[in-house]
Amino acid sequence: MLLKGKTTLVTGSSRGLGKAIALAFARQGAKVAINYRASEDEAKEVVSEIKNMGGETLLVKANIGDAVQAKSLVDEITQKWGQLDILVNNAGITSQDRFADMPIERWNLIVGVNLNGSAYCAHAVLPQMIKRNSGVIINMSSILATRVQYSVVYGATKAAIERFTTGLAREIRRTNISSACIKPYFSKTEVVTSFLDGKVDTSDWEEPDMWGVYCTKIANAEPAITTGKIFDQTLCKETFGDWK
Repeated sequence: MLLKGKTTLVTGSSRGLGKAIALAFARQGAKVAINYRASEDEAKEVVSEIKNMGGETLLVKANIGDAVQAKSLVDEITQKWGQLDILVNNAGITSQDRFADMPIERWNLIVGVNLNGSAYCAHAVLPQMIKRNSGVIINMSSILATRVQYSVVYGATKAAIERFTTGLAREIRRTNISSACIKPYFSKTEVVTSFLDGKVDTSDWEEPDMWGVYCTKIANAEPAITTGKIFDQTLCKETFGDWK
């Protein structure tokens, strides 16, 4: 097991990519905190899956778009397990509204979760990582960070996440902490496929389990190999080989 005993938080891990990532970490022996904002039933199902495979887990409700709740989330995990070794900033939301038609409150909500939430969680955990001189932060970008398609606000937050990742990596470059980012193409999650309802060809879309496996490999690698990197599928294969 690559990550036996490593304490891990995957935000927004009740479904989709977050669920796949959480389960992948559990399979590699990590203790995994499952975080959700509203999908309690789905989050409890993920907890049950981890327990059924003999893993250790913790269920924590928190809106990471709120700085106080994000810090409390990290504090609760640290109190339970002594420290937090790995943070996967997965939680994200989107909207199909055109920018001109979007209520500004919705813009603030999406930026608050996708960008600020990642920063809040990283800010909460970094002091202990710096004190230990070890830790891994994996942020979640998207092909839409650079492909001008679909939601303006979602793409803007993902582009900002990439800059946040590389900027943070530079700040902590003299430590043994990794700040990395994954950049999925389009993934076959249940939420997306049900929304599309067969209207789009998803044959070339990526499997969520692939990203779960690659996240465990990033977390297990030496920081010199991963920090400051934006890992799309191509770079993952070049660095770690095939995921299966």
